[in-house]
Amino acid sequence: MVPRRPITSSNISHLFLFLLLWPSACLAIRSFPESRASILSQFAEAPEYRNGGECPASSGKEPASSCDLSLVHIAMTLDSEYLRGSVAAVHSVLRHASCPEHVFFHFVAAEFDPVSPRVLTRLVRSTFPSLNFKVYIFREDTVINLISSSIRQALENPLNYARNYLGDILDPCVNRVIYLDSDVILVDDVRKLWTITLTGNRVIGAPEYCHANFTKYFTDNFWSDPVLPLVFGSKTPCYFNTGVMVMDLVKWREGNYRRKIENWMELQRKRRIYELGSLPPFLVVFGGDVEPVDHRWNQHGLGGDNVKGSCRSLHPGPVSLLHWSGKGKPWVRLDERRPCPLDYLWEPYDLYKPNRDRLRHNPSSHHLPLVLSGSGSIGYSNYFV
Repeated sequence: MVPRRPITSSNISHLFLFLLLWPSACLAIRSFPESRASILSQFAEAPEYRNGGECPASSGKEPASSCDLSLVHIAMTLDSEYLRGSVAAVHSVLRHASCPEHVFFHFVAAEFDPVSPRVLTRLVRSTFPSLNFKVYIFREDTVINLISSSIRQALENPLNYARNYLGDILDPCVNRVIYLDSDVILVDDVRKLWTITLTGNRVIGAPEYCHANFTKYFTDNFWSDPVLPLVFGSKTPCYFNTGVMVMDLVKWREGNYRRKIENWMELQRKRRIYELGSLPPFLVVFGGDVEPVDHRWNQHGLGGDNVKGSCRSLHPGPVSLLHWSGKGKPWVRLDERRPCPLDYLWEPYDLYKPNRDRLRHNPSSHHLPLVLSGSGSIGYSNYFV
């Protein structure tokens, strides 16, 4: 029989100290799980993409600055859940850019992501060694108390709302940026999108879809109110997808559009005036006052609807950017061996090693017919959620 040790003041002190430090110890363990250590080796290094002869000369001696206004500036979120999509999106931009060395990426990472912003930074650097980029930290508590429930849980992720805060998060010297979602692929030169003109006082440019039934993006609580619909005044608001936007951050900051969007989010918490996540506040603030961009720059809805994520084909017309908005993501469907035909257009940009190894050993696995356009295309109205 093991004799009991007497309880002393010293024992109590040690126990109290352990209990005091225990939550911090647990958080430290959760912040650096062993499984995350190998994430840096899960992506292959991208090919080296260099400027063509028509590009401006670059010294190559100093890294590009986030304040260099001669560069194409792109903002994207960066998180563990959509990391594979983000890497593929960056790869596609560089692959088709006429001057890839003159592109600068501004990545916004969540402060408490399971993969820390520091690890994500190292991963980007190891995958794209010569990429011009900077990682900014987004504090979720900035917006978490403003988020209301949505029809799909993924739409409630605070990082979905980071686009509302780009004017505050990015360096003040950044006066213009292209915002891209993580589930896009570019198949054209991004500079063509960068050089569009935002006329008059317009703050953002995006493809508009005026065939859509705009009223369905807001509830009866909104439309039956005697005051709220008056926000559109004499404007004719059209649907636009916020996953691809050219943004004038100077006008954004001057107009305090962050606060205008927050006001609508606060009203949503009280009145339930819409069902989708971060999209409706943009629609109500900018609807009817968006610089229209050619539809080729956001062939969206390829992820299906927000409930089933069923397969879809492209909109009629040319394509410069494919966007898997909706529930279905191409990397998930490919891994589960149930891809949609258009998912194979995403696959060549995927740098995830297990998938690349699978293709190398079984190259015939992705040779399926693609339905790009024509009579099989689905009408516009099916793409707007």
